[in-house]
Amino acid sequence: MSSPVPELGMLPARSRPLQVGVQLPEVEYTARWSELREMARTAEAVGFDSLWVGDHHLYRDERGSRGPWEAWTQLAALAAVTERIALGPLVAATSFHQPTVLAKFAATIDEISGGRLILGLGAGWNETEYRAFGFPFDQRISRFEEAFTIIRTLLRDGTIDFEGRFYSARDCELLPRGPRPAGPPLMVGSMGPRMLRITMPHVQAWNAWYSWFGNRPDGLAEPLAAVDAACLEVGRDPASVQRTVAVNVATERATGRRDFDRVPSPPLRGSPAELAEALRGYARMGVTHVQLVIDPIDARAIESLGAVLGLLDRSHPT
Repeated sequence: MSSPVPELGMLPARSRPLQVGVQLPEVEYTARWSELREMARTAEAVGFDSLWVGDHHLYRDERGSRGPWEAWTQLAALAAVTERIALGPLVAATSFHQPTVLAKFAATIDEISGGRLILGLGAGWNETEYRAFGFPFDQRISRFEEAFTIIRTLLRDGTIDFEGRFYSARDCELLPRGPRPAGPPLMVGSMGPRMLRITMPHVQAWNAWYSWFGNRPDGLAEPLAAVDAACLEVGRDPASVQRTVAVNVATERATGRRDFDRVPSPPLRGSPAELAEALRGYARMGVTHVQLVIDPIDARAIESLGAVLGLLDRSHPT
């Protein structure tokens, strides 16, 4: 297996104005493992920097019910069939697992991947799946705060003795340890002021979903200012937190299957040159890593975006 990828936000040797990842299908359609494996290997072959899966169990609305595959087992399998590309959950809901066990998942996948995991974390939002799968939906931020303390401490230090309102980890040890002494880089997906105060002292990166900022670089000004303010409030240099965002891209074969988004946002469209320039716009806003949520999400579409990556590389020489 190749040596580990750089820490989140650091550019690989070929250099780009920003790193570019791609999300695999969630509930746009039922993608079988053979298709997911092909997409992952295609993304790695054409030069994507990262690979992401959603962490959800069930969506339900007036059109019916849809569910994705489980995120952590997907990540373990993807880690085993790739060699270079970073991978992670976008983002993992801490309330879906005991935090001690989630830390075990993360350490194990970081080991399988040779140190390629980016651990995205959040408090969750989709009440349907909470009720259907038996997770408590109340006091999600308070629950997240305790879970986050346990997860980050176990991954960083390997041990914790903790008793909280919601979770207990008494004389707990994380053994064996993963390949990185301080654990995988942590990324939080949230814009809430309280979530930012909880996480900014500890995370390496912040992430925003495209509908939060209208899927346009100029929509990021306010969220980025909020991250800056949260960093300053907790005594941290804002420049020490990487800024990452998901970006919705419609290819020429777009199907419109992303009809489950809570807040629809116009996707990016255009030629490879136009898409590359749009991504440069995110880099100019200070974004160091984007996760493309493409339509359609299949190996053919992923391969077609290799032209965009090539243009980004040529426009940003080493």
